[in-house]
Amino acid sequence: MSPRVIQRLLSLGAVALLAGLVAIAVLELRKDKPVPTPRGAIAAGGGWYEALAAPRPPGDDAERTTCGLVLTGRSLGVTHPVLPCGAKVLVRYGGDTVLTEVIDNALVASGRQFELTPELARRVGLDGTQEVEWRYATRQ
Repeated sequence: MSPRVIQRLLSLGAVALLAGLVAIAVLELRKDKPVPTPRGAIAAGGGWYEALAAPRPPGDDAERTTCGLVLTGRSLGVTHPVLPCGAKVLVRYGGDTVLTEVIDNALVASGRQFELTPELARRVGLDGTQEVEWRYATRQ
């Protein structure tokens, strides 16, 4: 190798090391500050909206949603026919409140307003079609 190539490799290594140190410093600074919990925008009437929700039936492996996302068994999100893709919502069921987002606009089955991915439904304990509460998530 020529001295010029060695010099470039050493320079790139130094830049990578510096970037790593900066990343560690930023993480250490952020570790002391708690991440704020998103608040929900109050629904009309002062509370939460109510809707029927059910787990989304398992689809094909690597199924693509109308929002352009590829679903896996670990995907977390909701399907809603009207809310825009990527809309952040808080869903409350059985005492659990989760922050999630709209990942699809095509309901797989009728008789509900929301479908939760199987993993999200499992996390909140939703089985079958049940009434959930929801509201738009807002920044603090």
